[in-house]
Amino acid sequence: MALTNTLLLLAQAALYFAVMMALLHGRRAAGVGVFMCAIGVMHFLETYLASVFYIQLPFGIISPGSTVLFSGKLLMILLLYIREDALVARQPIYGLLIGNFLMVGLVILLRNHDTVAVSAGRLPDIAFVDEMGFLMVWGTLLLFVDAILIIVLYEFLGDRFGRHLVLRFLVCGALVLSFDQAGFFLALHYVSGAPWNVFLGGWVAKMSATIVYTVLFVLYLKYFGEEDRWISNRPLRDVFATLTYRERYYDLLEASTRDHLTGVLHRSQYDEQGPAILKANLGDGRPLSLLVIDVDHFKQVNDRLGHQVGDEVLKAIARLMIENLRSEDHLYRIGGEEFVLLCEALPLEAAKSLAERLRKSIDRFSSIYFSEKVTVSIGISSAPADGRSLSELFRNADRRLYEAKSQGRNRVYASGLDDTA
Repeated sequence: MALTNTLLLLAQAALYFAVMMALLHGRRAAGVGVFMCAIGVMHFLETYLASVFYIQLPFGIISPGSTVLFSGKLLMILLLYIREDALVARQPIYGLLIGNFLMVGLVILLRNHDTVAVSAGRLPDIAFVDEMGFLMVWGTLLLFVDAILIIVLYEFLGDRFGRHLVLRFLVCGALVLSFDQAGFFLALHYVSGAPWNVFLGGWVAKMSATIVYTVLFVLYLKYFGEEDRWISNRPLRDVFATLTYRERYYDLLEASTRDHLTGVLHRSQYDEQGPAILKANLGDGRPLSLLVIDVDHFKQVNDRLGHQVGDEVLKAIARLMIENLRSEDHLYRIGGEEFVLLCEALPLEAAKSLAERLRKSIDRFSSIYFSEKVTVSIGISSAPADGRSLSELFRNADRRLYEAKSQGRNRVYASGLDDTA
């Protein structure tokens, strides 16, 4: 009997894996929604089997629903993530969560019906429905945690296992399914009084299922896929943010700190971040340079060509500056056509070189792409020589900006020295 049960489990795992991987493999032609629907429709059967359907194996009593179907679904969600990304993988995760809570809500309403027997002796077992409802809720919450955990763990292990895709897959499955077995058994023990040997048997079965699915995955890679195309190493923070929808929060936060026209940081961020940036650099004994950048004769551009063209000019200039900045540089739009650039750990001479590069880049670009030439003037100050407060630095840089404009514009002015165009 035990041998027959084992062979049947292996056949179920092979069938499940073959069909689901065929859907994942053909998602470009059939659509990834087919794969997701196939995952979704199995959840009720998994929970039902895990509640009442158990078989005997040499190492204990196990449920095929938990061993084959649930383990397979969790690993399939991981494979969907590996093959696509967190944005796609979160769809079945949240779809299962919402769908199963909807099912429970509908059952709560359905159980209040006055039912009639269509066939003699065939009335619904409400007690079983209530029991299933609790296990559905608990199992759904566990699945939600498991699905996010297995993906985050997969990326976390990327730094340790590198390109060993199969090893990452195996370890992730074993760890998360161990956690899941403990969590679901506690609920099952509470609801139905399942004995503790069910926990041990179920754990061994899930570890075995992880090995079987890993072997099937290896065979798939050997005959139908290329391992290099499955390798993914994505930033862990970004993955977690996407899976938990926090990237929407970050997007909103980013939008609230950016100038809507140019995409650079706006004045409020300069006022908020500037003093802290300056303090950190002075505290570490590093220089900090501040550049005030102003578009020459911008009012005339607006008057002659219109405000829409003026907006396009500002966007193009902002884009050019962004492309020429270092990761330690912070660009702000502080007024109409005026920008401030804070450059951490950048001494005066290097800041002058950067300013010249920006000026020449804008000059060349405008000569080619604008209907008339557009230039910028730049004033520079540097801490601590030109001040130890943001207001002092800005005042000195702004004064030098106007000296640059009085010298004929399209030039950089720093520390009283004139860099002409």
